[in-house]
Amino acid sequence: MKVAVLFSGGKDSTFAVWLASSMGWEIKTLLAMMPESDSSYMFHRPNTEWTPLQAEAMELPLIMQKSSGEKFSELNDLKSLIQSVKVDGVVTGAIGSEYQKEKVDVICEELGLRSFSPLWHKDGEMLLRDMASAGFEIIITSVSAEGLDDSWLGRRIDETCIDELMKLSKMYGISIVGEGGELETFVLDAPMFKRKIKVLRAEKIWDGVRGTFELRDAKLVNKRLSCE
Repeated sequence: MKVAVLFSGGKDSTFAVWLASSMGWEIKTLLAMMPESDSSYMFHRPNTEWTPLQAEAMELPLIMQKSSGEKFSELNDLKSLIQSVKVDGVVTGAIGSEYQKEKVDVICEELGLRSFSPLWHKDGEMLLRDMASAGFEIIITSVSAEGLDDSWLGRRIDETCIDELMKLSKMYGISIVGEGGELETFVLDAPMFKRKIKVLRAEKIWDGVRGTFELRDAKLVNKRLSCE
C-alpha cells in the first residue's frame, strides 16, 4: 500500500506516520498545507513552516502548498495537493473532528483513493500516553482554553503533563488532545526520526487569553548528541 500522509508537524499527524509505517505501508510523501489564516477549519497553523525539518529527520519527501485558510477554497487547495501524488490512499491524524474527516473522505472518494484515519475515535488519554511511552518528544505550541495559560507554551507532553491535562479536562471539559482547538503541538523527536530537532530560539506570544510558542531557530542534531 502506497500512501501519502497529511502532515502538520503536530503530534497526531506524526503519530499517524509512525502507525502507517508500522503497518508496513510505503509512505511515498508527506503533504503539508500552510494556511495563511489562523481561522482555518481544516489545518493546523503554528510552526508549519518547520515541517521540512521534520521531514528531513524522517528522511521522507514533503510537498507543501499554501492555502488562504478560507473554509471552501482550502478544500480545493487540499484536493489539488492530493491530486499531485500517485498513491493508493491518504492517511490523516484525525481523532474526533467529523468535519475534517468527512472532507478528506469525500476528496479521496472523488479521486478514487482510500482514506485512512488510524487514530479515529481513540481515547485521548490513551493516545497521549502511547505517544509518550513510544518516545515521542512533543511540545505545546498553542493554547486557547480556560485553564491553559502561558506557562503551557513550549511545555513538553510527558506523564506529569498528561496527568495535569486530565485534571483540567475534568474541571473545564477541554479535550486533552486539542480536538476543540484547545492546544496545538509540534514534534521534536519520534521513533522514526533519524535525528531530532533542537530548538535554538523560540518566542512566546500571549494576549492574556490565548497564545503561541513560535520557533525562530532550530536544527537537527544526532540523538546521542542533543546537547550539541
